[in-house]
Amino acid sequence: MTRTPDKRSAAKRIAALRDEIADHNYRYYVLDDPTISDAEYDRLFRELAELEARFPELGSPDSPTQRVGVRPATGFAEVRHAVPMLSLENAFDREEMEAFDRRIRERLDADRVAYTAEPKMDGLAVSLLYENGRFRRAATRGDGTTGEDVTLNVRTIRSVPLRLRGKEWPRQLEVRGEVFMMKTAFEALNAEQDKTDQKRFANPRNAAAGSLRQLDPAVTARRPLSFLAYGAGQRSEPGSSRGQYELLMQLRSFGLPVSRHVHQLAGLEACIAYYEMMATMRPELPFEIDGVVFKVDDFQQQERLGFVSRAPRWAVAFKFPPEQELTQVLDIEVQVGRTGALTPVARLSPVQVGGVTVTNATLHNESEVHRKDIRVGDTVMVRRAGDVIPEIVEVRRDRRPPGTKIFSMPSRCPVCGSRVLRPEGEAVARCTGGLYCRAQAVQSIIHFSSRRAMNIDGLGEKLVEQLIERGLVKNVADLYALKAEALAGLERMGPKSAANLVAALDRSRQTRLDRFLYALGIREVGEATAQAMVSHFGKLGAIRRASMDELERVPDIGPVVARQIQSFFAEPHNNEIIDRLLAAGVRWAAAEARGSRPLAGKTFVLTGALESLTRDEARESLQALGARVSGTVSKRTDFVVAGGEPGSKLLKARELGVRILNEKALLKLLGR
Repeated sequence: MTRTPDKRSAAKRIAALRDEIADHNYRYYVLDDPTISDAEYDRLFRELAELEARFPELGSPDSPTQRVGVRPATGFAEVRHAVPMLSLENAFDREEMEAFDRRIRERLDADRVAYTAEPKMDGLAVSLLYENGRFRRAATRGDGTTGEDVTLNVRTIRSVPLRLRGKEWPRQLEVRGEVFMMKTAFEALNAEQDKTDQKRFANPRNAAAGSLRQLDPAVTARRPLSFLAYGAGQRSEPGSSRGQYELLMQLRSFGLPVSRHVHQLAGLEACIAYYEMMATMRPELPFEIDGVVFKVDDFQQQERLGFVSRAPRWAVAFKFPPEQELTQVLDIEVQVGRTGALTPVARLSPVQVGGVTVTNATLHNESEVHRKDIRVGDTVMVRRAGDVIPEIVEVRRDRRPPGTKIFSMPSRCPVCGSRVLRPEGEAVARCTGGLYCRAQAVQSIIHFSSRRAMNIDGLGEKLVEQLIERGLVKNVADLYALKAEALAGLERMGPKSAANLVAALDRSRQTRLDRFLYALGIREVGEATAQAMVSHFGKLGAIRRASMDELERVPDIGPVVARQIQSFFAEPHNNEIIDRLLAAGVRWAAAEARGSRPLAGKTFVLTGALESLTRDEARESLQALGARVSGTVSKRTDFVVAGGEPGSKLLKARELGVRILNEKALLKLLGR
């Protein structure tokens, strides 16, 4: 049983809580760099509110419970709100929601109350001022009374209309709403932060806040922010709306974005059903929400209910379970993906995050682990957003136990034992046993059998997965040992389909050396690079033995690609599979001498439709003469072949002065 504190100990705890919350407010609102989760902040805030309620004589006008946020940061002009932008009271479970509804009904002496419900957006509250239908000013909420002038930044948000639709709007209208960032936009922004070696944003809310509060509006303009209106502040004329729902529909008619999930509800049970519906929809929404907001719909009833010191009595935010929590790293394991990428994964002490038990979190790559300095034994903050794989937001270094070790990526693949390679300048380490590694089997077989590689018709992904699950195939060399009888027993594979696949496998044994090289799935080696190697070396044996220097003498092969090729052929497991493929009868005609390839060193780009041959036939014919066929036009392009209805590549070629060939000139070049 919790001991009731005396006045003296309560005063000390209240003072400590006020200082701690003030510090977190500063980090959250001013620095955009929070150090605790929402759940931890809510617990601190509620503890302070309960102590102040128990000891009202210890109350203070400068307590965090008596205001919203903190003073605005320097660098922006101040804007004083004509109508204060207050915060909302929170409900965290059904019991607290029932208590809110009961208080409303008692004060209104009503059996049932009508509410307007909408998702609680996880962003930054702003005020937009329109005068005579034109956008004039935007301000952040700040401390609820005074905010920051962010007019120039908000003007860059495309969803904010610069002029209202229609003519029924008040002469002066202050719109209240939320600036936020879509999930996809947030992921793209963090990917860009990674590329430029800048700090990742912890969540979309902080990304939105940081983007809106840039001193340079050009930076904000590059950040894909969105806006939704949820109410109004000062209005020169009240307008025709009698309630919250009507107001939102009116704002929507003015051209302001309003949530599509706004509902009018009657009574508590309808509110609970709406909350549960939004909780179910939450993972599929394109933006983050952290709860739902219920407001008494009728404006006259709102006026009767009034306000407490920091919030309206007629509204509540029914919060979802927290999506950030603290837990401990029990281990760091390394998983191997279908493309051979090695990904460190943190095994965590089980913790409830967003209503789901989380036991692991992705660490992305070795650089990310080192950047965050995550170690086994650390206490970490874990974030889960919808159905996204949980991730570690930050490490609580003040709780780090002694003797922890810095993580290092293994030098050998944990699945097949092949060497691990991390090319210079790349973040991802990969297993080099592409043909041998079990983790890469599905991907390598699908690529090996693709039309531009070995062209094995009928070998789709579902079938490959069945072959591996049944133990019929472990790698590409096993394909040529398949029998029709074994294949016929697989799902959706009758005798005819099985016979067709065996025939396709048999036909694929006769191929070209460049196709075979491409089929091996060597990283960075596409069709053009494979053709260039064949043109330069002539034989597979010479390519397998080639040194870095020899590889770099091949046109268009630089040190990065050369390293990938050499590492692939230096792996004994890959050579074992290649030898088995050759023993199974895979063969090709001897490559022609380099001197008989008249187009060697020339780069072609194809655009538009050709009448006498397909695009693939044209590409293969050019490659057979030693040409490199690219998909993009650049200064290094020698010829652009333009067929019927050519695209933008033709325009690009003209801009760069690249020589353009029609189909007749191409056929003459090919000797047809």
